[in-house]
This record gives sequence, structure tokens and C-alpha cells, in this order.
Amino acid sequence: MRVLGSAAGGGFPQWNCTCPPCDAVRTGSRPARPRTQSSIAVSPDHRRWFLFNASPDVHAQIERSPALGPSAGRAVPLEAVLLTDAELDHTLGLLLLREGRGLRLHCTEAVYEALRDGNSLLRTLEAYCPVTWHPVVPGDDVALCDGLSYRAFDVPTTKRARFGPDDAPGRVVGYRLSGEDGRSVVYLPGVQELTPGVLEAVDGCDCLLVDGTCWSDDELIRLGLAARTSRDMGHVPIGGPDGSLVRLSSPPAARRTIYLHVNNTNPILIEDSPERRAVESRGMEVAVDGMELRI
Repeated sequence: MRVLGSAAGGGFPQWNCTCPPCDAVRTGSRPARPRTQSSIAVSPDHRRWFLFNASPDVHAQIERSPALGPSAGRAVPLEAVLLTDAELDHTLGLLLLREGRGLRLHCTEAVYEALRDGNSLLRTLEAYCPVTWHPVVPGDDVALCDGLSYRAFDVPTTKRARFGPDDAPGRVVGYRLSGEDGRSVVYLPGVQELTPGVLEAVDGCDCLLVDGTCWSDDELIRLGLAARTSRDMGHVPIGGPDGSLVRLSSPPAARRTIYLHVNNTNPILIEDSPERRAVESRGMEVAVDGMELRI
């Protein structure tokens, strides 16, 4: 598994932001590394690859990952794209894949309708290449290929839907990926609350890639950058008594837990910050672009 991008929407630094982490990475005044927008690629054999979310940075991400690049003419090893939601930072990259011979797309009905009938992204893409939709049904086990399968699980959210109804089931999902040996990894870049259902879905996995958007719930408000909290935007904060750091660091250390989809305002992006030390002191990690994991 390769982390193609580890930042939230806008990347790091964000083009129009001068928050402390963005300033630090631009000036080099504190240790921090640039990041592109969130996406991972997974393969059971280094030959067949599956893309989870297609960020606006997908072109640069593929170019930095030789295993995903073309081998002869325009033949590529990318077999399908799986989406967790219909957010633009997870779907705009689909349009950059239009030069391919076709696209296999796995997503829920709610996500498909938002992209096809809501913002017309898929209708635009279909004008350039055929799109084959594979409906994702939470709870169903699906074989992607020999040696790799997934089970999606519903991630409840009250975030306002920009395209489509707010109450449509399957607006946000996570994926539990399993290999032939039964080992598993959970990809969960967006989660508003760690509900009992979500915790049950991640229980027992060997590696958890989880939403690390904001450190505190009022992060953007305190910085004067927005009027909404982290939870308002659909993301559980890391810090605080009910944050993900406390809730997810209690299981046995055998599970590797890695934060990704990190917003540019989050102080964990500064490698010598107290918040970063708090994450690492609990045995958890912060993803960087290009990180490779073997599960």
C-alpha cells in the first residue's frame, strides 16, 4: 500500500493560507513537509493496483510512483478506483484519468448519484471514456482480484450534502481491505464521530489509516479562517477528551494507526510540535506522501 497523498482538501501548504503550519513549511522555520491531497493505492502483488479516492493531485502522485505508471504505450496497472464519498478533493482526479481506455468505479449509490446527477462530474467524464460502475453495498464482501477483497462500512454524517439529499444512506463509507492471509487494513479518511458501529468496523484490523483533519474541534474558528467546527465539516478532531487520539490509542499496540487527510491548519504537521509529540507518544503515526506499507 502506498500513501499517494496525506493532506486534506487544498493540500499542504494550501495556496491561499498563511496559518502557522503553512507559513512554517513555506519558510522552513519549523520542520514540516509538503503534502498532496489524500489518496492511497493498494496492490496484492505489485502488478495490479487499486486507487482509493482520486485527488486533484493524481497526475503528480502517479508520476512519483513508478509502479503505477505506464509500462508499454498507454497500458497502466490501475484496475479500478474506489471512492469513500463524493467530496471534490476525493473525486476531481477522476477527470484527469479521462485519457484511459475506460474506468472501473466502485462507490455507493449515493456517491454515484451525487457525481452523476448532482455535480455532473461523471457525465463529463463519460463524454471522454466509458465508466463502469460497481455499486458498493456496506456490509458486502467484494473480491477485487485474487488476493484482495474489501468490505465497505457506513460512516454516519450530518454534514450538509452539496449535491444530493442529506439523508441518503452511504454518503460516506470506509473500507476494510483483506488479503488471502486474513490480515486487514482499514481506510477511513473521513469520519465525523467514532460511533459504536465505526469502532466495530475497525476492530481487529492490522493497520488503520484514519481521519486526522483537525487537532481541535474549533481549530479553524480560533485561527479566524472559518465559522464551522471540525465536526461540522464531518471530521472528528484528534485532541480533546472525546477525540480520536484517546479513543483509538487504547487497543493493543499490534495495530498500526496512522493519521492522514490532515488539514493544513493542523499542528501535527509541524514535526517538533507538542501535538505531534502527543500523537507519537501513544504509538501512533502521521502519514507522509510516498509512505509505503506492507500489511
